[in-house]
Amino acid sequence: MEWFQLLQRFFGDFMQGAGVTLELTAVGLLIGFVLGLALALAKTFGAPGVSKFATGYIELFRGTPLLVQLFLIYYGLPSLGLTLSQTLSAYLALGLNSAAYQAEYLRGAIQAIGDAQMMAGRSIGLSRWQTIRLVILPQALRLALPAWSNEPISLLKTTAVVFLIAVQDLMAKAKRAATTTYNPIGSYIAVAVIYLVMVFILDALLKWLERKTKIPGLETDTNPA
Repeated sequence: MEWFQLLQRFFGDFMQGAGVTLELTAVGLLIGFVLGLALALAKTFGAPGVSKFATGYIELFRGTPLLVQLFLIYYGLPSLGLTLSQTLSAYLALGLNSAAYQAEYLRGAIQAIGDAQMMAGRSIGLSRWQTIRLVILPQALRLALPAWSNEPISLLKTTAVVFLIAVQDLMAKAKRAATTTYNPIGSYIAVAVIYLVMVFILDALLKWLERKTKIPGLETDTNPA
């Protein structure tokens, strides 16, 4: 099969591109998680102004295409005096975009814990933020995992857009192979197989993590009081 021959011929390039793709996914996911958690907490527990800001951020980044956000960061920021490298621009665009989606996964899990948990924490002398940190978040993060696990897989595939600003990810390597061999179908099928393998492995890891962190019986105690 032609795609398999191309995979063999460009194996080193494809593996290098796959490494860049995984790095983009990991960094974007980390940025998105930290910012997304802050947004989820702000939207759930913040003052009205803070909550509205978090809502506006989420709606903005979920309502506009990632490609537009990427171009604004890479091509738009230099006009404001801030020039970022291709890789840093990709990290930032992926992380900011992912944060909006992760915020909603986390917010839903936090709200599912219920007000009774907050009342219980306050009744034993914990402050509001101590209750959130020590009581609500440990449960909510585990509860969010099944739905949240869609985000790493989605982000892994979404990284394909960054080749448009010359980041040498897996998609960029596929384009190079297609240009070199004049066989775009075989090149892109070969890369599709690599994406499929990465998604399969990542999905298996996330399912294993879900099983390890699941709290037996938690789902029976997550109705809001």
